Amino acid sequence: MKTCLTLGLLFALACPHFKHPESNSANASVETDGTFDITVDAHEDTPQRFLDDNYDVGSTDPRDTDFISLDKARAGHLDAIFFSIWAYPAKYKGHFGQRTLDLIDSVYSQAERHPDRMMMCFSVEDIQRAHNQGKLAALLGIEGGHSIENDLGMLRDFYRLGARYMTLTWNNTNEWADSSGDTGESDVVHHNGLTAFGRAVVLEMNRLGMMVDISHVSDKTFWDVLAVTKAPVIASHSSSRALVDIPRNLSDDMLRAVARNGGVVNVAFAGSFVDNDFNSEAYAQHLRMLAAAEEYNAKRRAASLPVSPEETQRFEVEWLGKNKIPRVPLKSLIDHIDHVAQVAGIDHVGLGSDSDGVDFLPQDMDSSADLPKIRQALLERNYSPDDVNKIMGGNMLRVFLAVERASRGLQTPVNSR
Repeated sequence: MKTCLTLGLLFALACPHFKHPESNSANASVETDGTFDITVDAHEDTPQRFLDDNYDVGSTDPRDTDFISLDKARAGHLDAIFFSIWAYPAKYKGHFGQRTLDLIDSVYSQAERHPDRMMMCFSVEDIQRAHNQGKLAALLGIEGGHSIENDLGMLRDFYRLGARYMTLTWNNTNEWADSSGDTGESDVVHHNGLTAFGRAVVLEMNRLGMMVDISHVSDKTFWDVLAVTKAPVIASHSSSRALVDIPRNLSDDMLRAVARNGGVVNVAFAGSFVDNDFNSEAYAQHLRMLAAAEEYNAKRRAASLPVSPEETQRFEVEWLGKNKIPRVPLKSLIDHIDHVAQVAGIDHVGLGSDSDGVDFLPQDMDSSADLPKIRQALLERNYSPDDVNKIMGGNMLRVFLAVERASRGLQTPVNSR
């Protein structure tokens, strides 16, 4: 499997869809004080739709409900997006690397389809260049360390293809890092945080200039990462545990630790991350959905029809569409941004929508066209324009730049596969 995938990567690097990323960031002349007037979404999930639904980011269909389109991004002054590259573990086991490649290719394909409005970016300098040209900056972030299939060579290959951060885990614990999503599951092999290989992954990401993303990881993994890393870290899509006590959110101690590290916490928009009432109702809804899905699958088995994760997911999406719960007020999201700013400091908070559909987003946040409402709400809470610019994207760019610079001090020859 690994040999085949390596050959596939070499082919991909030579393929027109995979122009080899080049950056002159070592000589970049960029702002460094966090006051970039550039809006960044640190975590956006549309690549699955690019690949599986043939969704076109240039869509002008008024019936389309996706958070992102080129028109919506422009209307919302959204300048840069880190597209999430996520291989669903239950569906792609044994093929994580190939699925990751396919998703990366889907983003490149969108940029090629709309070269006048969108461009692939690999550095802060590239983002500023796209901004100056009036184009949407498209970046890549791998969601889940299982994508590298326990291979530092594959990590390096994904960096070469443009991935500029990796979330160390998704909801699943992998072979080298514990997740917050399965801590109570006795059938999962846990590691008490990072393994020795996990620490090597973090250090290699530091060397490459690839941001280490601690969203999704267990608390012990979080603290292990902070003890190991030689560069600032990010949380691409997490909110405040003090306000909504779920494992995916960060405690105040964690927020302060990220600040000491020089990193940034990009606040997630999802209702269950930012509002306790929604979270309670969403949990009850989730149980109802699971029961409905089990009944649906039982009927399929009884009728000798196939049951698969894909078919189950299709049913669940359809069921959720028919059994909606009220969306959270925008105030709940602003409260989390405000809390992170107060605890970690104004230089350590950003935005990571984690947009999975409008039903999970706050009221009045139907798409990226509505992002100026966040800016306005922060101004109404007496944040200065410069501080709002930091939250809207400047802090994420500052950390990205710091990680690029840290990597230049860590360049040493690497071992071959």
